[in-house]
Amino acid sequence: MNKMFHTRLMATVISMVIGSNALIAQLADDAFDFLLVGVNDASKITEAYISPWANAFGAGVNGSWYNTAKPHKLGGFDITFGLNVGIVPSTDDTYDVSKIGLQSFTGTGMAPTISGPEGPLPVLTSKPISGVASMSVQTQRGTDWKYIPVPTLQAGIGLPLGSELKIRYIPKIPVGDADISSWGVGLLHSLMQYLPGDELLPFDVSLFGAFTKLTGNVPINLDPGNPQFYSSKYPSSAWDDQNFEMTAKAWNASAIASLNLPVFTLYGGLGYSSTATIINMTGNFPLPTPSITEGEYIYEDAGVVKDFPTIEVKNFSGLRANAGFRLKFAVITWHVDYTWAQYSVVSTGLGISFR
Repeated sequence: MNKMFHTRLMATVISMVIGSNALIAQLADDAFDFLLVGVNDASKITEAYISPWANAFGAGVNGSWYNTAKPHKLGGFDITFGLNVGIVPSTDDTYDVSKIGLQSFTGTGMAPTISGPEGPLPVLTSKPISGVASMSVQTQRGTDWKYIPVPTLQAGIGLPLGSELKIRYIPKIPVGDADISSWGVGLLHSLMQYLPGDELLPFDVSLFGAFTKLTGNVPINLDPGNPQFYSSKYPSSAWDDQNFEMTAKAWNASAIASLNLPVFTLYGGLGYSSTATIINMTGNFPLPTPSITEGEYIYEDAGVVKDFPTIEVKNFSGLRANAGFRLKFAVITWHVDYTWAQYSVVSTGLGISFR
C-alpha cells in the first residue's frame, strides 16, 4: 500500500493557531495516514485528535476582554493588545480509539491527541472484506504541546447609561500560506451607578458579555502519489483545490468587580463561557477503495471524495472565574490575569486608555 498524505494538515492548525515555525517544520513532513480510513472514520479521528487545541484556542479567544469593572466615561476609549494562552488539561492528552464510533476500521488502546505524547500509537485495521487484503493505518502522533497562544486587538469606547462597547477586529491577513481573520463585540454595563454615592467609592461592579468569531484557511496537499488507476478526469492537478478551514466561535458572560486605585487596579469575575469549532476540508480528496480484482485497496475514480463532511468539534462550556491586576501610568496600561476553567487561560495585555 502506498504511503499517502504527506501533508501539512496539523501544520495548518498550528499556523492558524500559534504560527510556530518550529512545530510546523516538525509536522510538515509527517505522514498522516489516518485519512486513509475513509471519510466517516477520518472525520471522527480528526475531531478526537484536534479538539484539545480547538477548545484551548476558543478559551484563549475569550481572554483579555476586560481589566477593570469600571466603564469609560462617555467618549472615553482604550486600545489594548492582549496575549492569551489557553491551557490543555492533561485529561485530554489521549482518546480511546475503540469509543469514537469507527465504522470501517477497528482498533484498541489510547491514542495521543494533538496535545498528547508522541507515542505509543495504536494501529487501526480495516474490517474484513472477502478477497481483499486488509489494510493497517497508524494513528498520528501528538506534539506534547499544551499551550495555545491567542493574540487579540480590541478597542473600547464609553457609551451613555454607564456602558462601554468593546470591539475586536482583525481583517483577513496572510500567515504563511494561510490567512486568518476575526471579529468580536462585547458590552460592559455598570451596576454601581444605581447605588447612591457610587462616585465616592473605589469599587465597581458590572455585568459583561462578549462574542468572538475567528476563521482561518490554508491550502493543503493530499496526493495519492500513484495515479495509475485514475482516468483523465483526475490529473495530478485535480488535488490543487484542497483547502482546510477552521472557524472558532466563543462567548462569555460574567459579573465582574474591581478595586480601582490611582495606579493599581485589582479585578476579578465569575461567569460562564462556551466555545465551538467547525472544520471544513474542501476540494477533491483521493481515498483508497477495496478492489476484489486487484485484491487490495487501490486509488481509482470511485474513491475520490468531493469535500469532507463538516466536522463539529465537541463544545467546551462551563463556569469560569478569573482574577488579575492592572497597572496604569498616565495613559499606559498593563494587565495580567488568570482564568480558572476546564481549559484555563493566562492573559496579559498592553494598551492606552483615556477617561
